[in-house]
Amino acid sequence: MAKDQDILDNVNKLVAEEKELRSKLQHREIDESEEHQRLKAVEIALDQCWDLLRQRRALRETGGDPREAQVRPPGEVEGYLN
Repeated sequence: MAKDQDILDNVNKLVAEEKELRSKLQHREIDESEEHQRLKAVEIALDQCWDLLRQRRALRETGGDPREAQVRPPGEVEGYLN
């Protein structure tokens, strides 16, 4: 089971990838459709990571076991914004 630091490390990798994609697009190394498709996947993965961290922290604060937190499906995590 992932620990908070593992999740944060993944967040940092995803943020770096997001910056790289935007840079490649700016320098025309990839086209917009490629960038948008991968960027959407990165954004979803980031949302899932943040959601998992929130779950773990909430469980910890309420006396629960943070290892019980689960990665939720993209539709559920993305649905928070609607």
